[in-house]
Amino acid sequence: MTPDDPSGIFVVIPCRYGSTRFPGKPLALIDGIPMIRHVYERARRAKGVRQVVVATDDSRIAEATRTFGGEAIMTSTSARSGTDRVAEAARQLQMTAADIVVNVQGDQPLLEPKNIEAVTAPFFSEPEVRMSTLAFRIIEQREITDPKDVKVTIDRRGFALYFSRSTIPFCRDPGREHDTYKHLGIYAYRRDFLDLFCNLPATELEEIEKLEQLRALEWGHPIRVVITPFDSPEVDLPEDIDRIEQRLRSADK
Repeated sequence: MTPDDPSGIFVVIPCRYGSTRFPGKPLALIDGIPMIRHVYERARRAKGVRQVVVATDDSRIAEATRTFGGEAIMTSTSARSGTDRVAEAARQLQMTAADIVVNVQGDQPLLEPKNIEAVTAPFFSEPEVRMSTLAFRIIEQREITDPKDVKVTIDRRGFALYFSRSTIPFCRDPGREHDTYKHLGIYAYRRDFLDLFCNLPATELEEIEKLEQLRALEWGHPIRVVITPFDSPEVDLPEDIDRIEQRLRSADK
């Protein structure tokens, strides 16, 4: 933060127990530690963060968080999405309109603390930014075509053109080399814009792609995209845990 900017940075990790593909995912053990603890403690290591909280509607997740010394907030069971849960937590914490709220998904146990610093940096140098997110240049070729990995295209000023589960851009000419960027599920908002975003009606592209961030673009709100050198793989299914544990052990060597 700069001395003349009174805003603070708050990280909110939305978590729910129910999941059709992986029930109880936030409490799944990774190297013997609940996944939510990995995410929480890594978020705490980011510079400039005033507070980290887990926002959940499930007492088991709240209790597990408090057991390892984390802070948890109970939110409504009727939240439409993780973003709505984050907004509810921001109201409970009585954040100011200028505060920066970082939405970190609870299924990113390899979260790099520098990614939180990166996604919030534009707010202190670009006054027009009200929402930001991250992108990572794809290294694993399978991610280019895998609909689980969301792709993003970016304009020359660093703002999102489009997000898609399809391959974008699609290169018509064989043999032409170009970079493809994967969207990482970390967002930052000014608190007042977060409230505005949650009150926007859902949009057609959002419903087609099942990507909430498209709502902002369809309503004409720009999203600043910061390219990071640090990937943040997610745990979608139980079988992903072995891959994550292997990467954790490799990082410790």
